[in-house]
Amino acid sequence: MSVFDQLVDQQQVIKVLKDAVLAASDSDNFGQQMTHAWLFTGPAGSGRSNAAIAFAAALVCPKGGCNKCAECLSAISGSHADVELIKTEGLSIKIDEVRDLISRASWAPSVANYRVVVIEDADRLTEAAANALLKVIEEPGARTVWLLCAPTLSDVLATIRSRCRHLGLRTPSTKAVAKLLMERDLISEELATFAAQASQGHIGVAKYLATDNQVRQDRLTTLKIPLMITDISSAYKAAQLLVDTAKARAEADAEVRDGAEIEKLKQAWGSTGSKLAAGGSKAVKELEKEQKTRSTRLVRDYLDRALLDLATLYRDVMLVQAGVSESLINSDLKTEITKMADQIAESKTLLKIQVILKARTNLAHNAAPLLTIEALMCELRR
Repeated sequence: MSVFDQLVDQQQVIKVLKDAVLAASDSDNFGQQMTHAWLFTGPAGSGRSNAAIAFAAALVCPKGGCNKCAECLSAISGSHADVELIKTEGLSIKIDEVRDLISRASWAPSVANYRVVVIEDADRLTEAAANALLKVIEEPGARTVWLLCAPTLSDVLATIRSRCRHLGLRTPSTKAVAKLLMERDLISEELATFAAQASQGHIGVAKYLATDNQVRQDRLTTLKIPLMITDISSAYKAAQLLVDTAKARAEADAEVRDGAEIEKLKQAWGSTGSKLAAGGSKAVKELEKEQKTRSTRLVRDYLDRALLDLATLYRDVMLVQAGVSESLINSDLKTEITKMADQIAESKTLLKIQVILKARTNLAHNAAPLLTIEALMCELRR
């Protein structure tokens, strides 16, 4: 057993990390295999944050990542005293958060040989926050290791990535993801293969598809949207449907978490009936603000996933138009895809994929979701 066993189809990355863990125990080899700053990149679902967390666990584990001891388990869960796990559920990581993080990272390790900081969404650092982080990476502490995660190298400030050792993860194969679902989550082979294929190797999405029927129904609704667009009016209705579906999923997630978080915070502030200790009301308002920001990001994340599904639909249309139908991602909609392939000119199919990807970029730049999707649906109508 090893903490690296959770990484799917990433053999080369695992070898590099295991070599680094061995070197970390030998100060003479520290500068060769091991360094104080790492940058993990890879497409969504490749497991870049899982790789960083596994590496952090191995660095604080006396046995190099056994995945059994208290150090490993607490590091993976985010409760280890010497492992800082920074996850942002908002749209960005601001400078105040980074300053607090830098202050804590300067402390000496309390129980392990290293103090490890994992920033899961380094691409969401504001410019000021990235510059503040750069200063500490340029002059790292002797026992502090920084692990940054981002989709691509270009998503991180050039001066930061030049001071990090880069590890690129690849999209796991469909076969590897299906095998993981069958072995870890006891999913049937048919459903696991479908989920792995439909998710395009995204491990998290594959699990949701395989274990939640509502997620599968939402995906099917999204993929059938192009079939309902016949004029401007139907294009606007399709856009509203897509945004409403994303909002409904975000609200469902929020309903489960928000109330419990607020109740827990009130208890921490000594809630007695309707009264809170001094400062408690302010803390609750700040949490509510964070929850609203998280909900906004969730809506954008769900819309982004829906747009990716739409892109795969038109990708399948292109394959059918080219006379290749054996490797469709959405094979469950082969009849609809074949019909679309007959109705759409081949020259326009690629243009439709391009406008979908443009809409994804606009959403990532905080464009208004409904206006963005409305413009997209009008483009898809042509």
